[in-house]
Amino acid sequence: MLEQVKTPDSVVGWVGRMPRPVRPYLRLIRADRPAGFWLLLWPCLWSVAFAISPDHFDFWRFCALFFIGAILMRGAGCTWNDIVDRKMDAAVARTAMRPIPAGEVSVVQALLFAVGLSLAGLLVLLAFNSFTIWLGILSLVPVAIYPFAKRVTNWPQAVLGLTFNWGALMGWAAVYGSLSAAPLVLYAAAFFWTLGYDTIYAHQDKEDDAIIGVKSTALKLGHRTKPWLVGFYGVFLGGALIAGLLAGLGWGYYVGLIFLALHLLWQIKAVAIDDPARCLLVFRSNSIIGWIVFLSAIAGQLTA
Repeated sequence: MLEQVKTPDSVVGWVGRMPRPVRPYLRLIRADRPAGFWLLLWPCLWSVAFAISPDHFDFWRFCALFFIGAILMRGAGCTWNDIVDRKMDAAVARTAMRPIPAGEVSVVQALLFAVGLSLAGLLVLLAFNSFTIWLGILSLVPVAIYPFAKRVTNWPQAVLGLTFNWGALMGWAAVYGSLSAAPLVLYAAAFFWTLGYDTIYAHQDKEDDAIIGVKSTALKLGHRTKPWLVGFYGVFLGGALIAGLLAGLGWGYYVGLIFLALHLLWQIKAVAIDDPARCLLVFRSNSIIGWIVFLSAIAGQLTA
């Protein structure tokens, strides 16, 4: 996932102050752009909070493990994405200065880096039960497929939804060593959340995407995007409600869903699909969604 608007993807912020040999690798993992990391982490934390109360020691242990794992696997995924997209990135002004098309990192070096991050992620994964380990290994399938999706389908955001929300299954599996209806419904709900926020994100790049032949829901839906967002976010909200009921969460969770609904309505109203800066602003506000659902699930556990 990309996180800037029509400006060269160059060294900025604290990454630019790091030792020069390290900078390209920090840029490969988008170290200075944490939005994608949080979007990968939130479903993990939600799932843990759906499964177990915060007054249990394992709650915070699992959250810490998923935090580390999300950093590593988001970095590996971004690096893999840049390897696959290197020719496309070279054709777009905003991404032409990324480490691989700019020649700062070779494809072999990037591939070895991605493998190293993945092996470090495996070490974190080994801290969980065997069911969760195999479930985590299975997540590599959509990760590997995602960069190719935009070449063959108008719905690459759907593949991203399958990929980024795998944690909705992992957190529950870490606690119980199995899956049930609650995490499956949570995963489905979060899938539609991703369809919404990444469609908004894709509107930033739709002009360049159309030129180089990249497909997206932004191009597919066009000016019908807002009605579709109503549908995507409506299913997300309804799925979050059902998942909470299946998990046995208390009334505190459902109070929190009121704030979730209000923020989703704000996103739909605030987004301007032909204004890249506005799209980025609304996209980044999904960190608020993450906090709302997480804290609401905790409240639901404490009021169950």
